[in-house]
Amino acid sequence: MTVVQAIILAIVEGLTEFLPVSSTGHLVIAQSLMGIESTPFVKAFTVIIQFGAILSVVVLYWKRFFDFRVAPEMDHPDVPAWKRNVSRFRFYIALLIGLLPAVVLGLLFGDWVDHALGSVWIIAVNLLIGGVVMLFIDKWLHKGSHGREITYKNAFIVGLFQTIAMFMPGMSRSMCTIVGGMVAGMDRKRAAEFSFFLAVPTMLGATCYEVLKFWKSGELSVLSDHMGLLVVGNVISFVVALAAIRFFITFVQKHTFASFGWYRIAVAGVILTMLGLGMDLAVF
Repeated sequence: MTVVQAIILAIVEGLTEFLPVSSTGHLVIAQSLMGIESTPFVKAFTVIIQFGAILSVVVLYWKRFFDFRVAPEMDHPDVPAWKRNVSRFRFYIALLIGLLPAVVLGLLFGDWVDHALGSVWIIAVNLLIGGVVMLFIDKWLHKGSHGREITYKNAFIVGLFQTIAMFMPGMSRSMCTIVGGMVAGMDRKRAAEFSFFLAVPTMLGATCYEVLKFWKSGELSVLSDHMGLLVVGNVISFVVALAAIRFFITFVQKHTFASFGWYRIAVAGVILTMLGLGMDLAVF
């Protein structure tokens, strides 16, 4: 993989990771069009450059990640000191609760999912299904939605929806968590933001796991030999993701998700057409 190819993949990752359009589907297309062989390093590269993308979330929302004030409802002399102290970490507790379903199901079924569902055909079909959902999600869940604060219950609901992306690759982790947030009663903006927040521990775990696999197999040198590409990829994905997140938050406050639905359907059509023409598409 050349530097130019690494930059293009990083741009695709940064643009699509937090939008409900399936970064996997786009990376599959980009890899095929550039003729990149699906080697162990290429697969690791597409996972590890997610670190740059998640870093953009921490930078944009640093006040949320480093807010350790006592919750207003807990800031009262009658509230036990331990409850006030626990409330300082309510944001991180919510993230851990939201992450829990993915961790449990990932440990139980992770290997099976990789082997049984790692098909480009499945990714294309799930892109299509998710596109249809995006066309109607605002009509289904708009009534009664409001800017509800993130509770532990809401976090768990979103976490359950996140696992859908594990068993339906191409559905998009972002789309599943946003839909989960809206089902829990959040408006579009708050659901999208919590989707970003939950991505941080989820994708950080995936990055660390990928590095750990290379370390256990004694092939860590494969990563160190391409450290330059990994650094460039993470920097590019960071910068592009910053812009993508800002655009997305502005967009969802003024528009519905229907345009993303039509876009997903179009991308699914492109992948299915490429498969129909006999093009060799590989999952990372």
